[in-house]
Amino acid sequence: MFLRIVADSFGRRPRHKLLTGAALALGMGVATAALSVSLDVGDRLAKEFRSLGANLLVTPQADSLPLEIGGVDYRPVNAGAYLPEADLPKLKSIFWHNNIIAFAPVLEVTASITAPPGVRNAVRGGTKAQLIGTWASHPVFLSDSQIFTTGIEKTNPWFHIEGRWFAPNAGGLKRVNVPQPPGAGAGHIYVNDTDECVLGAKLAERLGLQIGGQVQINVPGSEKMQDTLPCSVTGILSSGGAEDDALLMPLSRVQQLVSRTGQYRKLYVSALTKPEDAFAKRDPKSMSADEFERWSCSPYVSSIAYSIKQVLPGADVRVIRRVAEGEGQILTRVRMLLLLVTGAALLAAVLAVGASSAASVIERRTEIGLMKALGAGSGTVGFLLAAEQLLLAFVGGGAGYALGIVLARLVGEKIFGAAPEPSLTVFFVIIALAAGVTILGSAFPLRRASRYEPAPILRGE
Repeated sequence: MFLRIVADSFGRRPRHKLLTGAALALGMGVATAALSVSLDVGDRLAKEFRSLGANLLVTPQADSLPLEIGGVDYRPVNAGAYLPEADLPKLKSIFWHNNIIAFAPVLEVTASITAPPGVRNAVRGGTKAQLIGTWASHPVFLSDSQIFTTGIEKTNPWFHIEGRWFAPNAGGLKRVNVPQPPGAGAGHIYVNDTDECVLGAKLAERLGLQIGGQVQINVPGSEKMQDTLPCSVTGILSSGGAEDDALLMPLSRVQQLVSRTGQYRKLYVSALTKPEDAFAKRDPKSMSADEFERWSCSPYVSSIAYSIKQVLPGADVRVIRRVAEGEGQILTRVRMLLLLVTGAALLAAVLAVGASSAASVIERRTEIGLMKALGAGSGTVGFLLAAEQLLLAFVGGGAGYALGIVLARLVGEKIFGAAPEPSLTVFFVIIALAAGVTILGSAFPLRRASRYEPAPILRGE
């Protein structure tokens, strides 16, 4: 009988029900969109933040003593110790291997760069510049037989290159097929491949070189190269940094020039992380076993750095604080903005439901007085009105969730280029929020209805 009364009452006064349902649907729609985007925004923004460049720097531990001021590491990368290139595949074996999206080792040396004779506007006698050995689209063979392709173009995606990067195996041995007499079978020999390099924009301008030209490279004191090394220019790099005045080559070739085969000086790592809070910045040595497990199982940039240090013996892993903290601040502000939008939408829904509920109670004053005159207590009357409002909350919340999914897809595609997936968890949260908003908005009108006295109402007072 109670359910019949609630259903019958719910079907009457459709205008009030429609207005209340619309207010709930709009509020829950905005809340659904904000929650869906907020749950997805961390991963989306983390991927977008990788355009800021690497957030971890690995150097030999023996290089220098720590020097950190205001969260910024001022330790220089001096010539000294080196790290083995053979350990780099281990980066994809740590707990957070899926979060490491790129890494690139670097070996730098000062070299003399000379344009070939006949190049107009070239600096006569050559110029000294940094020769940077690194990876570009370099295949890394992992222990599970997978191939991971990485390089400087992925750790520094803002680099703009006109032309193309050097080939990973440029300057090495190349297999060349040799024609054989009929019936003799196939034959081949190995010859040295042409060396390739990328010139920084400013260096290319000083040398008067363009793509397709050649430079002569000489590393003073090199045991492996008595004469100059010719190198074909495959691209012109614009980075806005020191690389504009440098020449970039495959790491293996620079290693050969300076007799450092299989070694590098520093390593840039780009990893997907979550913003660091106060817990993330604690010293792991001061944590209990449970705290350390929670810290190491969270993708903080510091916990990823700790994991990398465990697999690279003799390495010092530094967090590039300006990048990491900038990412955290932006993500926190975006989530705060979404939280404020959600709060404003819920507040508007509470006010709309409250106004509609108050108007409904006033219109049903005679009905409430009659129920009390027939023996219904204040609790029964309040429970009946609350049940009607909750039924309306479920209908409005369901409609709001459907509307919010559409809004979330529009926002996701416009801002992040991909729509968030619908979540059953968000659905139940929205239904609970709709019920809470409805009860909160109806609380004062229901309290007022429970205090009505039947006698004055039936007398028309």
